[in-house]
Amino acid sequence: MQEHDLSYVRAEMVNAQAAPLGERGLVRWLRINLFATPADTVMTVIGLIVLALVLPPLINWLFISAQWTGPDRSVCATVSQGGAQPDGWSGACWAFVNAKFEQFMVGRYTISERWRVWLVAIMFVALLVPLMIPRIPYKGLNAIVLFGVFPIIAFVLLVGGVFGLPYVETQLWGGLMVTLVLSFVGIAVSLPLGIVLALGRRSKLPVVKMVCVIFIEAIRGVPLVTVLFMASVMLPLFLPAGMTFDKFLRALIGVAMFASAYMAEVIRGGLQAIPKGQYEGADSLGLSYWQKTGLIILPQALKLVIPGIVNTFIGLFKDTSLVYIIGMFDLLGIVRQNFADAAWASAQTPMSGLVFSGFVFWLFCFGMSRYSIYMERRLDTGHKR
Repeated sequence: MQEHDLSYVRAEMVNAQAAPLGERGLVRWLRINLFATPADTVMTVIGLIVLALVLPPLINWLFISAQWTGPDRSVCATVSQGGAQPDGWSGACWAFVNAKFEQFMVGRYTISERWRVWLVAIMFVALLVPLMIPRIPYKGLNAIVLFGVFPIIAFVLLVGGVFGLPYVETQLWGGLMVTLVLSFVGIAVSLPLGIVLALGRRSKLPVVKMVCVIFIEAIRGVPLVTVLFMASVMLPLFLPAGMTFDKFLRALIGVAMFASAYMAEVIRGGLQAIPKGQYEGADSLGLSYWQKTGLIILPQALKLVIPGIVNTFIGLFKDTSLVYIIGMFDLLGIVRQNFADAAWASAQTPMSGLVFSGFVFWLFCFGMSRYSIYMERRLDTGHKR
């Protein structure tokens, strides 16, 4: 039998070679993302030109020529106004933000009692962070404490009047504290109420469906400004003589109702996206309506509409600035109110305050957006291979 010559077969593997320069590292990223086509190249060049024109003066105004500390407007004014800037206007007047920072956070809250605000803030962060980290256990207990126990403790601490705490009226509240309180209550109320309204709108009971439809369409048919105005000004006219309640509570109710109507439509969209087979499968197992809804339908529907839910939360967070029209001062409102301070009146003060408040709003909204994306990827198990 003739033996075959196997000398051409390699006895050992060839060493791996590095990928071409154009297929790895920074060069590959640039080629794919910025210079993939002639049109991409043109847009990239235009973008670089715009950045070259905008960034240097912006950086100069924000950081290089900015005034970070100072006792009054003189550090941000020109020589003609008695200031210390011989070459014209200064950059951003961060000295104004620095001087008013605590007021931007808590408004006119009694100075000697502001420790109560900081304590509530620490408790809120200590409860929220573990709830957002999936690996930390006891999520149910954490949620009960955050949404059930914490609001009561926060109310007692912020308002006072009991346990030896001096009473602080809500008219003195302001700044970021008002923004966060309105947002937290609006989010905590609008999600469960929105679920109930969405289920009610899809109900086969005519009365329940009609009530939910009327509520949703009535609220969605008017702007938030109108809802706040009705809650603050018109509602007391319909109450019995001598009966009234706090203006801040009226704003909380108005914001929560407004957000609930929009949340209901977002969740209804998720419910409609669930295939009919899911309902039939649950019925075949002999599950009751509430078992089918709570164990099978709602978990899938809520996962599908996470972007819409978070979008509603972000819109709610930004819309809290509208309470300014009913005499309450959130972060943006308290910043605008301080523009009237003659000690800080300069051309740079308004822009500096607005940039600061805009950055704070962006920081919270961006954080919610990124966490939403993280949760989408974590829960998107149905399409993974």
